[in-house]
Amino acid sequence: MGGASHVKILMATSEAVPFAKTGGLADVCGALPIELARQGHEIAVMLPAYRQTRYCGLPIEPLGIEFIVPIGSKTVPGRLLRSRLPESNVPVYLVQQDDYYDRPELYRKDGEDYPDNCERFVFFCRAVLETVRLLEMDLDVIHAHDWQTGLVPAYLNIEYRSLPRYHRIVTLLTIHNIGYQGNFWHWDMLLTGLDWKYFNWRQMEFYGHLNLLKTGIVFADAITTVSPRYAEEIQTPEFGRGLEGVLQHRRDVLTGILNGIDHRVWNPATDKFLPTTYTAETVLQGKAICKAALQRELGLPERPETPLVASIGRLDDQKGFDLIAQVISEWVGQHEVQWVILGKGEPKYHERFAEMARRWPDRLAVRLEFSDPLAHRIEAGADIFLMPSRYEPCGLNQMYSLRYGTVPVVRETGGLADTIVDTTPATLADGTANGFSFREDSAAALADALWRALDAYHRPDVWSQLIATGMAQDWSWARSARQYEAVYQQTLARAQTRSS
Repeated sequence: MGGASHVKILMATSEAVPFAKTGGLADVCGALPIELARQGHEIAVMLPAYRQTRYCGLPIEPLGIEFIVPIGSKTVPGRLLRSRLPESNVPVYLVQQDDYYDRPELYRKDGEDYPDNCERFVFFCRAVLETVRLLEMDLDVIHAHDWQTGLVPAYLNIEYRSLPRYHRIVTLLTIHNIGYQGNFWHWDMLLTGLDWKYFNWRQMEFYGHLNLLKTGIVFADAITTVSPRYAEEIQTPEFGRGLEGVLQHRRDVLTGILNGIDHRVWNPATDKFLPTTYTAETVLQGKAICKAALQRELGLPERPETPLVASIGRLDDQKGFDLIAQVISEWVGQHEVQWVILGKGEPKYHERFAEMARRWPDRLAVRLEFSDPLAHRIEAGADIFLMPSRYEPCGLNQMYSLRYGTVPVVRETGGLADTIVDTTPATLADGTANGFSFREDSAAALADALWRALDAYHRPDVWSQLIATGMAQDWSWARSARQYEAVYQQTLARAQTRSS
């Protein structure tokens, strides 16, 4: 093992910015390794070489290393390529196998999962373990992410543990969203090459199917998820999606660590997308300019005193957009509020919000797209940000909002509960209040929290305090990386105790 302060890590993931992205997993695996390297650890990242990867804008070189792995009854060749994470010395190893990865999208086409997804990620997991040998890596930790890498801990324990280079490696599995489990029909067990004896309810089997996330949870030395509250929630029937029992069984090695946000990208003092930049000292003047510019850009009347309430995200039930639509409909004729929605998702929400925007063009601006520059301008120009999610493993927009002096109104779940302290007389007095939260999954509860936020908005001393508290908080990756470092050290210490 490396010294107490120096851990050697291989991060295995199906996504990492800027090489491949469908969601938040890519942001984590693009930012966390750079921060861990900055804190003195030796780290490399490994992911498939997708078609998307070729156009990431970074140089990618072949290593001249080829390998063959067994997939069921056949053998499949692959090659290793190398690049780096931008503005860092963190190496990125890409697994090239064009039959599996040279496709229009990462996991699906026309809304349907690729039928060979199990085979594609069996190959990737085997490639990860072969690469350790091929590149003569001296590792302490393999840090795997989500179901796509769930077989890595299993292969290490079952097939590789006795080999010289592997005997002291520990594995950490991070669960980003337990809704995605890698559930496949039982005959796909043959593709893994593992003995059928592991296909049982305690290890790899899940209601008659092969479940790759469960496999990772069972075989990993430690498990993390992306907020402390979500780590508790996924041990319950309401949030565990059938895996709550196996997670309860492993709760002694389960830790919740909040994701960070990239302060280089999300920083109102340097943000290139804003009409003016601002700091905590100049926030009131800066936001006033950004708000007026946003109202003009969106075609809303330029009214500085009218509260502007925003929501950005995937338009679906999980994110609570039905509650938002209901509150807007009830409030639009009664209260002096402007609304902005940015996102795309389910067609029913596209139709509903487009119709509402046509009816109330001076009250509601809707953009059915995803635009990163506009997302930045909305975070800077809005007064209040809504996130009434039904579940939210971590959530990033509430952290962006705090950083930009925009007060969040959230449902108390997952990472939203871990980041937003509800405004009460007590939390205002002790200086911890930074937003508004509610528990009940209903439009009435959202409306009540929003009403409390508007009351505070009209009390400038309270509002300034909420903004100042939020902007002073640290949601950086440095904070998250220190917590991952602690989990790595604890896991290595446990393994050393077991083996001695």
